[in-house]
Amino acid sequence: MRRESFDVALTALSSRQALAALLIIDDLLPDRLTALARFWAAIKNRRAPADPRVTPQRQRRARLMLRVVDARVAGATYRQIAAQLFPNLKSDSETWVENPVRETTVRLARDGLAFVGGGYRRILRLPRRSR
Repeated sequence: MRRESFDVALTALSSRQALAALLIIDDLLPDRLTALARFWAAIKNRRAPADPRVTPQRQRRARLMLRVVDARVAGATYRQIAAQLFPNLKSDSETWVENPVRETTVRLARDGLAFVGGGYRRILRLPRRSR
């Protein structure tokens, strides 16, 4: 996907006009068909079907990753972030280093930075055994 350009222009589109889509037939065709079905629903003002590529668990994790990245950029420490994400966390400075929540927070930050750096594209691909 790097160094590829995409151009989409929908100007003065009327509901009576036909619209064409050109799809490449390759390993990503199922992903493209899913995206096209959601796009069609959007232009027809219909409710878009749930995206099968993004499970509720992935949605929650992505949301957490972005919250952690935003907090890190704002200068928050991992411990401050963990206190916001996990309000029932009881940890002092002595036990913080060994706390599994610390590792979870660090992992969310690491994965969140990768996500922001372009890793979000992976979440939009249907899981396949070949990958």
